[in-house]
Amino acid sequence: MSGFDSLPSPDPHDSHRPGDEKTGHVPSSLSAKTSPATTGFAQRLAQVRGRIDAACVAAGRDPEDVRLLPVSKTHPVSLIEEAMAAGCQEFGENRVQEIVTKAEAFDASGGAAPTWVLIGHLQRNKVAAALRHVGAIHSLDSLALAETLDRHLAAENRTLDVLVQVNTSGEATKSGLSPDDVLDFTAQLSAFEHVRPRGLMTIALPLRDPASAEDRAAVTACFTRLSDLRARLRDRDGGGWDDLSMGMSHDLELAIAAGSTCVRVGTALFGVRGGYVQSR
Repeated sequence: MSGFDSLPSPDPHDSHRPGDEKTGHVPSSLSAKTSPATTGFAQRLAQVRGRIDAACVAAGRDPEDVRLLPVSKTHPVSLIEEAMAAGCQEFGENRVQEIVTKAEAFDASGGAAPTWVLIGHLQRNKVAAALRHVGAIHSLDSLALAETLDRHLAAENRTLDVLVQVNTSGEATKSGLSPDDVLDFTAQLSAFEHVRPRGLMTIALPLRDPASAEDRAAVTACFTRLSDLRARLRDRDGGGWDDLSMGMSHDLELAIAAGSTCVRVGTALFGVRGGYVQSR
C-alpha cells in the first residue's frame, strides 16, 4: 500500500490568505474535550512518522533530516496537551489571536507550554502580540513586515528565525512572494539584523486525486520550484537557507521527494478541524 492510499481530504491549512487575521476567529471552546474522531493521537503520530520514514527511504534521504510540525489550528488545548504527551513540542498556528488564547490557557494551567510557530499571514498591527508568544514565523512575505518585526525585536534586543513564504502555485487566494521576486527580496533582508531568514515555505496546489499522475505532477512542480529557488539562494550566498517547509497531510511524500525539510501536518494528526465537543 502506498503512502497515498486512504489519505484524508486536503488540509484546510492550505488557505493562508491575507485577511485571515481580520476575522479574529478562535474556536468556541479551546479547552474542549476531544471527540472520537480526534482520539488516539499517539497512534496517528506513529502513522505519520511512518509515512515520513518511508518517503525518506524512497527518496534516498535520512528521516532525521525531515522535521514534523503539527498544525493545531482550531483544535483545543486538550488535544495539544495529548500531542505534547506523545512527544510533540512545537505547533503551527495560522492566527495570532488563537496563539494568544491558547498560550494564556497554558499559562493559567501552570504546566509546560509548547513553542508556537506562526504559519499564517501576519499583519503588521499584530506583530507585537505575535512576538510575545511565537518562537518562529514561517510566513514572511513583505519588506514592510520585515521592518516592523526588526524594529520590535531590536527594542527587545533579540532575534527571530523566519521563513520566507513563496506562492509557487500562483493562486490569488494564497499569500507569499512571486518566485520571480524572491532573489531581490531576500537580498534586501540583510538590512534587518534581528530578523534571521532560515529558509523558504510554500503551499502547493491541492492534491485532489493522489492517483492522478497529472495532479501529482502539478503539486510536485510547486515543490520543485521552491527547491530550485533555495539552490539559487545558496549559490548566491555561499550556503544557508537550510529550511524548506513544504508538504502537508495529503502531499508530504511528494514534498519529501522534492527536498522538504519540514512537513506541516494537521488533519492526519488531529482529525478534521472542529472535531471536538463543547466542554460541559
